[in-house]
Amino acid sequence: QLETLEQEEQERLELRAHPVERRTHMVSHQHGMTVTKTLREGEAEPQCQSFSYGRAELRGLLPEGASLLLLRVLACRQAVPSGLIFPAIDTEGHLCTSSY
Repeated sequence: QLETLEQEEQERLELRAHPVERRTHMVSHQHGMTVTKTLREGEAEPQCQSFSYGRAELRGLLPEGASLLLLRVLACRQAVPSGLIFPAIDTEGHLCTSSY
């Protein structure tokens, strides 16, 4: 049983006068997981949003790092089982599904 305890993602777009930086921090806690999204555009103050999800909602969660690992395993096996669907966190920090 593997579980994501903490994950950090960072994305930065360098546009001439308007850089955009997005960060996502996910941390597991006793009751579930908190996802904090931070967006900074240009020199503006960063905008933060946090979302909390309960353990029941996240059962089988497949975050970005685990998704890459799963894709490698599926590629080695050269097969994708039908109906392979997992809960995931989208780029906005909301709960969604990921299917293969």
